[in-house]
Amino acid sequence: MSRHGHGLVLGKFYPPHAGHHHLVRTAAERCERLTVLVCASSVESVPLADRVAWMREVHPGVRVVGAVDDTPVDLHDPAVWDAHMAVFTTAVPEPVDAVYTSEGYGDELARRFGAVHVSVDPGRTAFPVSGTAVRGDLAGRWDHLAAPVRAALTRRVVVLGAESTGTTTLALALAEHYRGRGGVWARTRYVAEYGREFSEDKLAALRARRPGADWADVSFASEEFPVIAREQAAREEAAARDGSPLLVCDTDAFATTVWHERYLAGPYPAAPEPRRQHLWILTDHHGVAFEDDGLRDGEHLRPWMTGRFREELARTGRPAVEVTGPHERRLAAAVEAVDALLADGLRFADPLPERR
Repeated sequence: MSRHGHGLVLGKFYPPHAGHHHLVRTAAERCERLTVLVCASSVESVPLADRVAWMREVHPGVRVVGAVDDTPVDLHDPAVWDAHMAVFTTAVPEPVDAVYTSEGYGDELARRFGAVHVSVDPGRTAFPVSGTAVRGDLAGRWDHLAAPVRAALTRRVVVLGAESTGTTTLALALAEHYRGRGGVWARTRYVAEYGREFSEDKLAALRARRPGADWADVSFASEEFPVIAREQAAREEAAARDGSPLLVCDTDAFATTVWHERYLAGPYPAAPEPRRQHLWILTDHHGVAFEDDGLRDGEHLRPWMTGRFREELARTGRPAVEVTGPHERRLAAAVEAVDALLADGLRFADPLPERR
C-alpha cells in the first residue's frame, strides 16, 4: 500500500456520518498528514462551524478546515468546476498529493489538484449510509452518527415547575412513553434534577455537623447556583451523546435562575448557560397536593413560582406548553407537544441542487 504525503478529503458532511468517518480514518492511515475540507452552502440548515467542530472532535489528529461554497454542482460544466476549485484551493492552498473520495467525481477532482485519486468503498458496503439518507430519516440512521452530532441534533425537552407540582413524575413518564416505542427510541434518556442532589448533600453535610438539623436550617449562597446550572448542563450534554433523538430533562440551567430568585430574592449572579433545549413543559400547581419530602418548604410560594416560570419563558422566547389537570391529562398534552416538536425539528434544509 502506497503512502502519501499530504492527503485531502472533501465533502459537505451534512451531517457527518459513519461513512464519512471511515473515509477520513482510511485516508489518515495512509497519509503523512491529512486535511479535511468541509464545504457548506448558505441554504443548508446545519452551520459550517458546527460541522467543522464535530469533525475535529471525532478526528483529533486531522487538520479540519471549512469553506462556504454557494456554487451549485454541475459535474459536466468546466466553468462550474473552476468556481468550486477557487473555493477549494483558497481553503487548502498547499500542494495535495492524494485526494480520497467515495464519489464518481473523484478522478476529476484529483486531476484538478494535480494529485492521485484514491477511491474508498465507492459501493458503500462498509457503511451503507449517505448524507441524503440521514437527512431523509434521521431517527432511522441515528446509529450512523457520532456522539457530538447526536448531541447537537437531539431534541431536548425540559419539564419544569414549582415545588411539588409533578415535574419529576411527568418527566419520568414522558421518557418511559418514548422508550415504549422501541427501536432507537428505547434509548431515550432522562436527566434528573442535579439541584436536588446538591440540596441533599448540603443537608447531609449540615447534619454531620449538627445532628437534628432539618431543611429549614439549610442556607444557599448565590455563587452556588451557577455551579448547579453548569453541572445540570454537563449531565444533559453527556446524556444527549448516547441516547435517542429525544432527551427528557427534569429542569435545566434556565430554571436555576428562577430558583435563585426564589431562595435569595435577587438576580442570578452569572451569565446564563447557552441555550440548547427545544421545548419547555411547565407543570402548574392547581390540583396537585403539596408533599413535604424533607427538602421542601414552599407550598405558599407555588403560585408565585408558576407565574415566574411562565413570565420568564415568555420573556426569553422559549417555546413552551403549560400542562394542568390529573397526571394522565398532563402526560397526554406533553406527548402531543413533543410529537409536534419531533415532526418539525428533525428536518434539514435541502442542499443546493445538482445540475444534470
